[in-house]
Amino acid sequence: MKFVDEARITVEAGDGGNGCMSFRREKFIPKGGPDGGDGGDGGSVFLEADDSMNTLIDYRYARRHRAQNGKNGSSRNCTGFKGEDLILPVPVGTTAIDEDTGETLGDLTEIGQRLMVVRGGFHGLGNTRYKSSTNQAPRQTKPGQTGESRNIKLELKVLADVGLLGLPNAGKSTFIRSVSAATPKVADYPFTTLIPNLGVVSIEQHRSFVIADIPGLIPGASEGAGLGTRFLKHLVRTHLLLHIVDMAPFDDSDPADNVMAISNELQQFSPGLAQRDRWLVLNKLDMVPEDEREARCQAVIDKLQWEGPVYRIAAIIREGTFPLSCDIMEYIEARKLRAEEDEEFAERILAEREQVEIEAREHIEALYEKHRLEREARKAAKRDDDDDDHDVEVVWLSE
Repeated sequence: MKFVDEARITVEAGDGGNGCMSFRREKFIPKGGPDGGDGGDGGSVFLEADDSMNTLIDYRYARRHRAQNGKNGSSRNCTGFKGEDLILPVPVGTTAIDEDTGETLGDLTEIGQRLMVVRGGFHGLGNTRYKSSTNQAPRQTKPGQTGESRNIKLELKVLADVGLLGLPNAGKSTFIRSVSAATPKVADYPFTTLIPNLGVVSIEQHRSFVIADIPGLIPGASEGAGLGTRFLKHLVRTHLLLHIVDMAPFDDSDPADNVMAISNELQQFSPGLAQRDRWLVLNKLDMVPEDEREARCQAVIDKLQWEGPVYRIAAIIREGTFPLSCDIMEYIEARKLRAEEDEEFAERILAEREQVEIEAREHIEALYEKHRLEREARKAAKRDDDDDDHDVEVVWLSE
């Protein structure tokens, strides 16, 4: 199935049913009075997080969704049926954004969580509602209200504890295969990973975390090169970033320069994301002569002036991957425990994540606007060139 992480849909709630104007007419009851019933409420539209879905492809083709209208009221004080609510299943990790206002309507991060995106119209009132001692035969009713309507943008961000970061062919897919049961495609050429992959790393019974492997980034990713912005946003909800570094690049490039290139893209995409905890993982050491390994690793650390954790691994032969996985597990558990005990720390984590999401969204929207203006400028220039090519000299001939 094709991985689709963005979709735009239009949702419409049902209209409320109209109230009924009716008077009771039965034998031997000449003046029975009003008995018009109320209409039914219109159905609302909800989004529901469904763990059986992992893509938004269904909404790429079905773009308009409408809930059921409420039924009109009828005589004998019968109320109309309420319109059925429409429940749209979406993958866990979906954010709903109002396209017209830019408002974030909600974030579906737990299985079964529901979010009302448009509310159904309120029911109309029958003439029975207007009966009083001075108005015993009311002839006024109230129509049902129109249901809400919205244009919504759905964004899916994978939910993972750890995100892998690095250039193409750095060994990210090999790493996730070596520590989990995930089986992403692995080959000896760049860009073998085209969609994000998730893997569950189980350290022991009841101790596990989720790791996300996103497609490789390249210089210019923050400006959309290699679809970088579409993949960088999947790192927003992670707690920890692992920067995988190829210590034996096929193009003989400097590993330290490669790290700095990706760090620069992170900074441009979202300063908050660039400040997130990040560990340096020096990979493919099995391809480096044993007597040169330590010197090469230290040279990279010194050039980067790296002060955070550093791990040396060879993912393809699972060398050094288990100690790294254990340290990640301890880091995640300690972070969760502190968040449970320290309310201020938990609020700060939430605020930082929200800030990163805002920065990422604003960056992507600004980039889209920039590309739109560039396309319009190119079209205008092309029209001017076409007009110049078709200009002809008009000569008026006298009779």
